[in-house]
Amino acid sequence: MTQVDAAETGQGGARRPDTGAGTWRARVRRAVRAASRPGPWKRGPVLAGLAVLLGLILLLHARITDRGGLGSLVETFLPWFGLFIPVLLTGALWRRSASAVVALLLPAVMWLNLFGALLGDKSRPGGDLTVAEHNVGDANPDPAGTARDLAASGADVLALVELTEQARGTYEKELAEAYPYHTVQGTVGLWSRLPLSDTRPVDIKMDYGPLADTKPADVKMTYTRALRTTVATDQGPLAVYVAHLGSVRVFPRKGFWTDSRDRGAKALAEAVTAERNERVVLLGDLNGTVDDRALAGITSQMRSAQGEAGNGFGFTWPATFPVARIDQILVRGVQPDSSWVLPATGSDHLPVAARISW
Repeated sequence: MTQVDAAETGQGGARRPDTGAGTWRARVRRAVRAASRPGPWKRGPVLAGLAVLLGLILLLHARITDRGGLGSLVETFLPWFGLFIPVLLTGALWRRSASAVVALLLPAVMWLNLFGALLGDKSRPGGDLTVAEHNVGDANPDPAGTARDLAASGADVLALVELTEQARGTYEKELAEAYPYHTVQGTVGLWSRLPLSDTRPVDIKMDYGPLADTKPADVKMTYTRALRTTVATDQGPLAVYVAHLGSVRVFPRKGFWTDSRDRGAKALAEAVTAERNERVVLLGDLNGTVDDRALAGITSQMRSAQGEAGNGFGFTWPATFPVARIDQILVRGVQPDSSWVLPATGSDHLPVAARISW
């Protein structure tokens, strides 16, 4: 008995490790756990699904329903969807999910296809004319300072929108020396170093409904938010449109309300289509990005100066932290050579400028 006990317990009374069935069972348990653990292609199915969904949004954004303005809202902030790609990639790497990493190729490729060209500097030297646009803001606390800043920008043609009756005189006074020619139609105006002619308001259906046709011209003028004029340049006449499309609103129940903006965009597109001058520039706050389907009637026949000759996205609103470019310089029949965003003024929008050539 003494010898048997010693053999079982060993020296010092400690029990020897079980090198037989116990070890075999432990190995079986480890093998079962390893076999039941999902491989890298099976891990992270939710991350992979979200990556595919993101890619489909970027690929098929034009087919998203616009009920409640959903499609327009998505397209307004479409560039920012790219921020989800590194977030999902971080999760995929943490989960060691090969399927999620591969799925992320779809949104990455689609985002680069849509916006990759905007990341580089496409500007080039030269240009015959500098044009600028600014929504000066109806609540701008310093219109005189804004006017001086814009005059110092060197723009040959300067479009201002959201002009109020109270501030109009200030802008006319401060810009008179730099711009001997100007016109104001309703709440939009154009200041120019070059002569203007054939100036007229453009009806973008701001005053809309059964009673609109019964109102006198002076009353209708207060609703004017677009104009057309001809600038006499050394290279020939240039048709310039200035526009401020209707605002958009987000309501908890109605969604993204864009009726006024959409109606104005359609009317403006019709006016540009009917323009006989081959050289056209549109300057304005269109309350929409060039990706927004509501502006398709305009962007299908005009090109973005920022898209062709800018550096980056050129976001303009809100001025404190710009997230969207809704202030546009669009051209037809002329070549944009450079496009940039000017420093902030007292407005809630940033001014934009571009150099164009013939």
